[in-house]
Amino acid sequence: MKLLRILLLLVLLPVIVRAQSVAITGKVFDADTKAPVPGASVFLSSSSFGTSTGADGAFALHGLRAGQYILVVTAVGYESNTETILLNTEPVKLDIGLSIKVTQLKEVKITGISKSDKKAALKRFKEEFIGTDKNAGDCKIINPEVLNFAFYEDKRVLEASTNEFLVIENNALGYRIKYMLKNFKSDLNTGDVTYAGSQVFEEMDGGDSKKKRWHKRRDEAYYGSARHFYRALGKDSLAAAGFKIYRLTRQFNTRRPPENVIDENIEKYRHSSMDSTFYWMGVKNSSHYTRQKLIGRAQVAVNSIVQLTDRQGLSALMFQDHLYVVYTKKWETTYFRDVYRVPHDLNYATTIVSYTGDNHVLLFDKNGSIIGDSPLYEGTWSQARLSTLLPVDYTPYEKQP
Repeated sequence: MKLLRILLLLVLLPVIVRAQSVAITGKVFDADTKAPVPGASVFLSSSSFGTSTGADGAFALHGLRAGQYILVVTAVGYESNTETILLNTEPVKLDIGLSIKVTQLKEVKITGISKSDKKAALKRFKEEFIGTDKNAGDCKIINPEVLNFAFYEDKRVLEASTNEFLVIENNALGYRIKYMLKNFKSDLNTGDVTYAGSQVFEEMDGGDSKKKRWHKRRDEAYYGSARHFYRALGKDSLAAAGFKIYRLTRQFNTRRPPENVIDENIEKYRHSSMDSTFYWMGVKNSSHYTRQKLIGRAQVAVNSIVQLTDRQGLSALMFQDHLYVVYTKKWETTYFRDVYRVPHDLNYATTIVSYTGDNHVLLFDKNGSIIGDSPLYEGTWSQARLSTLLPVDYTPYEKQP
C-alpha cells in the first residue's frame, strides 16, 4: 500500500500573553483610522470558540481551557490578524488593529489540467484533505467553488488554496467546520500531504438520537489519537490510557530508487514485459528503510523524555532517533509498508513519530496541541484527516484516562 504521511504545518507567532482565563475580550479596529470594525470573525483556531465583533468592534470568548491557542481575526477588506496566546490564570484583553487588504488581481493557475478537469482535482483534494475512512462519506464541502487548484505535471504535485472560508459539514461527528486554507500540497510521487490553515468548529443541530451517535463517533476519533496521546503524556498516564512507547532506530534504504523512477519503469513495462512490471511493482512496495529495530524490549520512561519548560503550561518532548507509539485498545486495520512491526504488538494501532525541524524538541500544551515545528507521523496517525478532526478543547463524553 502506498505510504500516506501527513505533516500539519502551523505558523505560530511568538507568545504575546502568558495567562489563562475563562475569557478573552477585546476590540477590533481599523489600524489607520482607529474606527471600530463590526462583523469581524474572531476565533481560536482549531477550537469550537468563535464569535463576531459588535457595532463597537468588541468581542468576548468565554469558558476557555488552559493551553496555547492561535487567535485569528478576519474581516472583509482587511488582512487577517493572527496572534498566539498562552492561557493560564489571568483574563486576557486585546486591542487588535487590522490593516486594509491590498487587492492584487492574480490569475488562477491550473497547470497540467484543464478547467474541465477541476472535478478530478476536487476528488483528490477531498480524499487527501477530508479522508477516505467511514466518516469521510458523511462529510460535504458546502462551497467547493472557493478552491483554487494548480497541478504541476512534471513534479506530479497538486496544490490548493482559498481566499475565504471553506465550509465543510461533518455529519459523522456533528461539526460544521469553517476552514481558512492557506495552502495545501499533495505529492503524488511520495504520498506526502502538507497543509496549513486555521479553522473553527460549530456544533450542528440534531435530535437526541443523532447527538448520541455523534458523541459515540467523536469518542472513537479521540481515543488513540495524537491529541489523546499528548494529553496522557503530559499527565504521565500513558499506561492507563492504553499507550506504550519505545525507541526505534532505522536507516534509509539507499538502494531504493526515487519514486518517480519507479513509476516511470512501471509505466514503461506495463504493456511489454510482465516480469519487469512485477519487478518494479515489488520495488515500489518495498520499504524506504532498512535495519529497523526497537532499542530493547523495555518501554521508554516518560520522565526520561518529557520535561517542563519555563513557559507555563508547555512541556517539551525530546527523544532519540524515532518514537514508536503503540495504542493497545485498537487494532490496526491498514498495512503500512514503512512501519516496523514487532511480534508482541503486531496487530495494535502503531505510529512512528519523527522530528522534521533541526531543533529536536516537540513542545506541547495541556490540550495536547503541538506548538511550533510539527512532527512527521507514519502509521495510524498519518491517516488522520478532517473527517476525524476534533476541536482542541474537546473532552470525551465517556470519561476514560
